[in-house]
Amino acid sequence: MTKPECRINDEKTMTKKPPVPEYDLEERTARFGEKVIAFAKSVPSTCVTLPLVSQLVRSATSVGANYCEADDAESRKDFRHKISTCRKESRETKHWLRMLVAADRGLREAVKPLWQEAKELNLIFSAIWRRSG
Repeated sequence: MTKPECRINDEKTMTKKPPVPEYDLEERTARFGEKVIAFAKSVPSTCVTLPLVSQLVRSATSVGANYCEADDAESRKDFRHKISTCRKESRETKHWLRMLVAADRGLREAVKPLWQEAKELNLIFSAIWRRSG
Protein backbone atom coordinates (compact mmCIF):
# COMPACT_ATOMS: atom_id res chain seq x y z
CA MET A 1 0.00 0.00 0.00
CA THR A 2 1.45 3.36 -1.03
CA LYS A 3 1.14 6.45 1.02
CA PRO A 4 -0.67 9.44 -0.60
CA GLU A 5 1.67 12.25 -1.47
CA CYS A 6 1.52 15.22 0.81
CA ARG A 7 2.90 18.25 -1.00
CA ILE A 8 2.62 21.02 1.52
CA ASN A 9 5.44 23.02 0.00
CA ASP A 10 4.28 22.62 -3.55
CA GLU A 11 5.52 25.67 -5.45
CA LYS A 12 2.27 25.98 -7.34
CA THR A 13 0.17 26.33 -4.18
CA MET A 14 2.70 28.53 -2.45
CA THR A 15 2.94 31.12 -5.23
CA LYS A 16 -0.63 31.14 -6.46
CA LYS A 17 -2.31 34.39 -5.51
CA PRO A 18 -6.03 35.02 -5.50
CA PRO A 19 -7.18 36.99 -8.54
CA VAL A 20 -7.23 40.71 -7.91
CA PRO A 21 -10.05 42.56 -9.61
CA GLU A 22 -8.89 45.25 -11.98
CA TYR A 23 -10.09 48.76 -11.27
CA ASP A 24 -10.17 50.85 -14.40
CA LEU A 25 -11.52 54.25 -13.38
CA GLU A 26 -11.47 55.53 -16.94
CA GLU A 27 -13.78 52.71 -18.01
CA ARG A 28 -15.91 52.96 -14.86
CA THR A 29 -16.47 56.70 -15.26
CA ALA A 30 -17.24 56.28 -18.97
CA ARG A 31 -19.85 53.61 -18.22
CA PHE A 32 -21.31 55.82 -15.53
CA GLY A 33 -21.70 58.64 -18.06
CA GLU A 34 -23.32 56.24 -20.53
CA LYS A 35 -25.79 55.01 -17.92
CA VAL A 36 -26.73 58.56 -17.00
CA ILE A 37 -27.27 59.41 -20.68
CA ALA A 38 -29.53 56.37 -21.09
CA PHE A 39 -31.44 57.35 -17.95
CA ALA A 40 -31.75 60.96 -19.13
CA LYS A 41 -33.36 59.79 -22.37
CA SER A 42 -36.05 58.02 -20.33
CA VAL A 43 -37.00 61.02 -18.18
CA PRO A 44 -40.30 62.61 -19.20
CA SER A 45 -39.69 66.09 -20.62
CA THR A 46 -41.33 68.88 -18.66
CA CYS A 47 -40.42 72.50 -18.06
CA VAL A 48 -38.91 71.39 -14.72
CA THR A 49 -37.09 68.22 -15.75
CA LEU A 50 -35.45 69.56 -18.93
CA PRO A 51 -32.95 71.88 -17.20
CA LEU A 52 -32.31 69.32 -14.46
CA VAL A 53 -31.54 66.60 -17.00
CA SER A 54 -29.25 68.96 -18.89
CA GLN A 55 -27.28 69.73 -15.72
CA LEU A 56 -27.19 66.06 -14.75
CA VAL A 57 -25.77 64.95 -18.09
CA ARG A 58 -23.13 67.68 -17.98
CA SER A 59 -21.92 66.85 -14.47
CA ALA A 60 -22.05 63.06 -14.86
CA THR A 61 -20.16 62.98 -18.16
CA SER A 62 -17.70 65.56 -16.84
CA VAL A 63 -16.53 63.09 -14.17
CA GLY A 64 -14.98 60.82 -16.80
CA ALA A 65 -13.65 63.63 -18.95
CA ASN A 66 -11.87 65.18 -15.98
CA TYR A 67 -10.50 61.81 -14.91
CA CYS A 68 -8.95 61.40 -18.38
CA GLU A 69 -7.35 64.83 -17.96
CA ALA A 70 -6.09 63.92 -14.48
CA ASP A 71 -4.58 60.75 -15.90
CA ASP A 72 -2.56 62.93 -18.30
CA ALA A 73 -1.71 65.61 -15.74
CA GLU A 74 1.52 67.50 -16.19
CA SER A 75 2.36 67.79 -12.50
CA ARG A 76 1.23 66.63 -9.07
CA LYS A 77 -0.52 69.98 -8.55
CA ASP A 78 -2.30 69.63 -11.89
CA PHE A 79 -3.30 66.06 -11.01
CA ARG A 80 -4.73 67.10 -7.64
CA HIS A 81 -6.68 69.94 -9.23
CA LYS A 82 -8.25 67.66 -11.84
CA ILE A 83 -9.04 64.91 -9.32
CA SER A 84 -10.65 67.61 -7.18
CA THR A 85 -12.82 68.51 -10.16
CA CYS A 86 -13.82 64.84 -10.53
CA ARG A 87 -14.78 64.82 -6.87
CA LYS A 88 -16.86 68.00 -7.24
CA GLU A 89 -18.60 66.79 -10.40
CA SER A 90 -19.54 63.44 -8.86
CA ARG A 91 -20.97 65.26 -5.85
CA GLU A 92 -22.87 67.65 -8.13
CA THR A 93 -24.27 64.65 -10.01
CA LYS A 94 -25.76 63.36 -6.75
CA HIS A 95 -27.43 66.74 -6.30
CA TRP A 96 -29.03 66.75 -9.75
CA LEU A 97 -30.25 63.18 -9.29
CA ARG A 98 -31.88 64.23 -6.03
CA MET A 99 -33.52 67.22 -7.73
CA LEU A 100 -34.89 64.98 -10.47
CA VAL A 101 -36.53 62.74 -7.89
CA ALA A 102 -37.98 65.85 -6.25
CA ALA A 103 -39.40 66.84 -9.64
CA ASP A 104 -40.78 63.37 -10.41
CA ARG A 105 -41.12 60.84 -7.58
CA GLY A 106 -41.63 58.07 -10.14
CA LEU A 107 -37.91 58.27 -10.99
CA ARG A 108 -36.79 57.23 -7.49
CA GLU A 109 -36.01 53.57 -8.26
CA ALA A 110 -34.20 54.33 -11.50
CA VAL A 111 -32.10 56.99 -9.76
CA LYS A 112 -30.96 54.82 -6.83
CA PRO A 113 -28.15 52.89 -8.60
CA LEU A 114 -26.93 56.05 -10.35
CA TRP A 115 -26.86 57.96 -7.08
CA GLN A 116 -24.99 55.08 -5.43
CA GLU A 117 -22.39 55.02 -8.20
CA ALA A 118 -21.97 58.82 -8.00
CA LYS A 119 -21.46 58.45 -4.25
CA GLU A 120 -18.86 55.69 -4.69
CA LEU A 121 -17.00 57.68 -7.33
CA ASN A 122 -17.03 60.69 -5.02
CA LEU A 123 -15.53 58.60 -2.22
CA ILE A 124 -12.88 57.17 -4.57
CA PHE A 125 -11.86 60.60 -5.87
CA SER A 126 -11.85 62.01 -2.34
CA ALA A 127 -9.47 59.26 -1.24
CA ILE A 128 -7.21 59.80 -4.27
CA TRP A 129 -7.17 63.54 -3.62
CA ARG A 130 -6.26 63.06 0.07
CA ARG A 131 -3.46 60.61 -0.74
CA SER A 132 -1.99 62.73 -3.50
CA GLY A 133 -1.30 65.69 -1.20
